[in-house]
Amino acid sequence: MSFHDQALAAKAAAVTLATLNRATKDAALHAMADALADAEDAVLKANLRDVERARAAGTSDALIDRLRLTPLRVDGMVGGLRDLAGLPDPVGDVIRGWTNANGVQVRQVRVPFGVIGIIYEARPNVTADAAGICLKSGNAALLRGSSSALESNRAVVTALRAGLQGAGLPADAVQLVEGGREVTAELMAARGLIDVLIPRGGAGLINAVVDGSTVPVIETGTGNCHIFVDAGADQSMALDILLNAKVQRPSVCNAAESLLVHRAIADEFVPKALAALAEQGVTVHGTEAVQAYSDQVVPAGPDEFDGEYLSLDLAVAVVDSVDAAIDHIRAHTTGHSETIVTNDRSAADRFVAQVDAAAVLVNASSRFVDGGEFGFGAEIGISTQKLHARGPMGLAEMTSSKYIVTGEGQIRP
Repeated sequence: MSFHDQALAAKAAAVTLATLNRATKDAALHAMADALADAEDAVLKANLRDVERARAAGTSDALIDRLRLTPLRVDGMVGGLRDLAGLPDPVGDVIRGWTNANGVQVRQVRVPFGVIGIIYEARPNVTADAAGICLKSGNAALLRGSSSALESNRAVVTALRAGLQGAGLPADAVQLVEGGREVTAELMAARGLIDVLIPRGGAGLINAVVDGSTVPVIETGTGNCHIFVDAGADQSMALDILLNAKVQRPSVCNAAESLLVHRAIADEFVPKALAALAEQGVTVHGTEAVQAYSDQVVPAGPDEFDGEYLSLDLAVAVVDSVDAAIDHIRAHTTGHSETIVTNDRSAADRFVAQVDAAAVLVNASSRFVDGGEFGFGAEIGISTQKLHARGPMGLAEMTSSKYIVTGEGQIRP
């Protein structure tokens, strides 16, 4: 089937999905979860082939971690679909409403977008998450995964489509878009067939879609996430937060990539942080001030405070004040998640007010910036734009709205 035919089929399926009640959608999600659970062996075998091919191509350990599926991760995908079934249906929610003086009633209600195209790299778990969120919010999904995860995505989508069919819904509500770069270009040019396009992956992919798409784009972003340890920090707490944010899963977008330490506590805190990070296998890339504390610190290059490592590497600097930390973050942030560790309420308030990011955390790990941790169920991604969706994108963010105006024959004078 050509991409154009897939898009038309998705558009037809979206008409059906938009009218479904919650019970029907929830039953379909459980059927998709059952089908995916039954297909676990096939999914894991397909994923193993993708991983072996990636290893042979010299793919980094960080990217292989994003690609790899395990029984636990497949169980997580299945559980994510079931969790979505337990969440309220956003479609039809009244955002606001009122009655005018002339008796005309006005309501703004949530409605599906229609067809959502998602372009993403590696991470085949995104396939199930995205399909489930789109279905629950009444949207058809065109999924353009990376070639590195092609066999995994095929196996997952085959299972999800079987579940949809078993529930009596059109299988074309979830489709995998395959092909070369020309197909990605078709996706980006499919205005009128696709209602919203969401890129999820590295900066190169996101920028290419934002710059080249004629379809409206919800921009997700890379995660150059900072932790600022203020002079008023509980240093034991700061170490726990730092290690969790950096080490717990370094290959994801909400992992910490930069550490800033207030100069007033640097002599005490930096050596402890360097020792704890080294014990966890983290390579520190530091400024001259940080290098002075250990000959194991790698000199930080001029651009190392601007991007994601997605590995056990961390950029570290010492700053003179809260304002200096804020200035540094504003200069280097990707707008994802920024953290301050402090017991000084005024410092925390200033940080929260002046740092411009989708999520700002006080005394908590950036690893909490996640749809599941926020209680949204599975997520499409983290939006770093400033339009209708910002931060973790769950069900509500996958809807638009329309106004319903009800009268009793009133006419405008």
